[in-house]
Amino acid sequence: MDLDAATITALAEPIDYPNLALSITPADRVVLALGRGVPQVAQVTAAIVGALVHAGLDPDGITVLHSPADLDAGVGDPCRLVAAPLRQRITRLVHDPEDRRQFAYLAASEAGEAILIHRALHEADVVLPVGCLRADEIAGYFGIHSPVFPTFSNTKTMQRFRSFGSLNGRESRQRTLTAEVDHVAWLLGVNFSIQVIPAAGDRVLHVVSGQSESVRSRGRELYRAAWSWPAPPRASLVVAAIEGDAGQQTWENVGRALQVAEGFVEEDGAIAVCCDLAVRPGPALRHMAHAQWRESALRHVDRQPPLDAVPAAQLAHALSRYKVYLLSRLDPSVVEDLDVIPVAGPDELLRLGRQHASCVLLSNAPYVTPIAAERMKDEE
Repeated sequence: MDLDAATITALAEPIDYPNLALSITPADRVVLALGRGVPQVAQVTAAIVGALVHAGLDPDGITVLHSPADLDAGVGDPCRLVAAPLRQRITRLVHDPEDRRQFAYLAASEAGEAILIHRALHEADVVLPVGCLRADEIAGYFGIHSPVFPTFSNTKTMQRFRSFGSLNGRESRQRTLTAEVDHVAWLLGVNFSIQVIPAAGDRVLHVVSGQSESVRSRGRELYRAAWSWPAPPRASLVVAAIEGDAGQQTWENVGRALQVAEGFVEEDGAIAVCCDLAVRPGPALRHMAHAQWRESALRHVDRQPPLDAVPAAQLAHALSRYKVYLLSRLDPSVVEDLDVIPVAGPDELLRLGRQHASCVLLSNAPYVTPIAAERMKDEE
């Protein structure tokens, strides 16, 4: 697809919302809040900036706010494809959850705690969340407003959203946290969203923009149509592949792939994750690797959950039930420290497959949503 054209069209014809040219004034301060893991984020950002300027917005009023985690994952500067004259005038901010000077007080939560949000969002006239829509069931995903909160809140808040309480009995807990995220967006006056529906690899299938609830509804339809798989009989081996560039080769996606694969593997089976991951394990995974007891290690990590707390919990959950293999660019010793079995290459993976009576291959596993065949018929 022509991603530039699709983004421009989505902004020119938003769902249940006026054209942006009618919604903003030239003097407005507009912040693009970039969520983590957006495919082709630099191209999407450039198209949005171009569309805003074409709609009459002064480039000096545009701010692009993003997380340092994407830089760490090798995504690069999300503004690098913005036309040079515009790139010199827009503001690019990298969020630092430890820098108190970056935060403004928004309101008090129901528990009486301060809700802190990045100052740029607090002071903006218009906030445009830009996110990658995912299945609601995926741990650590809190809906279309998560590019705003908790992504651009303080460390304490972000740790609360990474706690293992969001995984244990995750359906009710995750709904509660998603409702909190939506409430913060409402407090900020955010009523517009830009969401991409991922395609295979690091590509984009659709770009959807408009009134938040309408985008949420339409985005779910498009995502389910693209990524819902009728669940076959469970297999003794599930091969879960992670496609795409460096921005997709993350421990977060390894955790998502494991969670999805558990819906396809039989009891006491095996999961093999195939990826180009080269990023060494973060603090939660390292602590789990060097602990004598995995459960006690997770309890320790949960006191102040670091960025990789959720994938660490997803890996621990998978290891407690299945053999886990990993084909990656990591040193085998690093993989073995995690109690994961390293796979040297495609030939070794093929030999592994021959050892199992049945096998399921999940391409782009982090996006897949297993669904019962009967439910597929009902939705059709």
